[in-house]
Amino acid sequence: MKYYIIAGERSGDLHGSNLIKGILKNDPSAQIRAWGGDMMEESGADLAKHYRDLAFMGVVKVILNLPVILGLIRFCKKDILAFQPDVVILIDYAGFNMRIAEFAKGKGIRTFYYISPKVWAWNQSRALKIKKFVDRMFVIFPFEKEFFKKFDYEVDYVGNPLFDAISDFRPDPDFRKSARLGNKPIVALLPGSRKQEVSKILPLMLSASYEFPEYQFVIGSVSNLPKELYARWQSIFPVKIVEDSAYDLLSVAEAALVTSGTATLETAILNTPQVVCYKTDPLFYRIGKKVIKVAYLSLVNLIAGRTVVTELVQGELNNENIRSELGKLLKNPEARTAQLDGYEQVRTLLGTKGASEKAGELMVNYLKQ
Repeated sequence: MKYYIIAGERSGDLHGSNLIKGILKNDPSAQIRAWGGDMMEESGADLAKHYRDLAFMGVVKVILNLPVILGLIRFCKKDILAFQPDVVILIDYAGFNMRIAEFAKGKGIRTFYYISPKVWAWNQSRALKIKKFVDRMFVIFPFEKEFFKKFDYEVDYVGNPLFDAISDFRPDPDFRKSARLGNKPIVALLPGSRKQEVSKILPLMLSASYEFPEYQFVIGSVSNLPKELYARWQSIFPVKIVEDSAYDLLSVAEAALVTSGTATLETAILNTPQVVCYKTDPLFYRIGKKVIKVAYLSLVNLIAGRTVVTELVQGELNNENIRSELGKLLKNPEARTAQLDGYEQVRTLLGTKGASEKAGELMVNYLKQ
């Protein structure tokens, strides 16, 4: 069978690559064309577009790049029709992918969605649009199954794919040596995988480096962004950089400052204490405040249903608060233990590895039906 998969971000590339492995295990002759990244390509997909061409974040950036985005949508529609897949599989990236779901459904092509748009967070009526245009939804958080039931829409809960990625991870025993980090205790900085995130949040994270001279601050950079985006700060702050090594970095860190997103959950699963950081365009934030329907920003707190990790958002993300909250995790054993206990609750709620394989098996079986 023929599969057309669309992932628009770095995390989607990771989960898409594991999903492809699950599909191929159950359909060895599968032909897979995809929008994704290096990991999906390595897993067996023929890339139509790389996700680096799709990373537009914030209202202003979207407006400025609207002609480019519309051109990408047109290209995607033509490419789908040329490939003639048995199914279009969409991974998160709702703004783009829901338009493609509507198009594919209109053309009589089956549509699957892996990793639901966060409709439970804002504008919940969008669940009705998903129900209309998506044949099967495969969700990764246990509370999502109950959420969609309110709209009389049955979805498949497959578990969380982060367990697949992290279970395959083996810490490099020589990481400190190869990264030239020495023995000084580490605070990891994970400022995100988008240029706009890094530009806004990394300088604020770095502002704490002078407050904790007994620790070395290390940036976990990503190779899809320009090196200069990170390196420019080395002349101002005492900071080191390691590229595409977030898991190894977290495995040796005493604590971390993490931009809100998938990385917060990865940090929790790897059991590294963290402070969650988030800052965006003021206009986008004001709009978001009016429409967000959930009590928390981080996935860790959303899954636990309570505050496990401190979230410093917008104006709260400042030097004083970063210093205070990070200090608690580094200097206060009770605060540190409380967060690690919360992590254990989150891991229990999520389950175990196998989400991607289960999703791939279900997708193949649904198509055979």
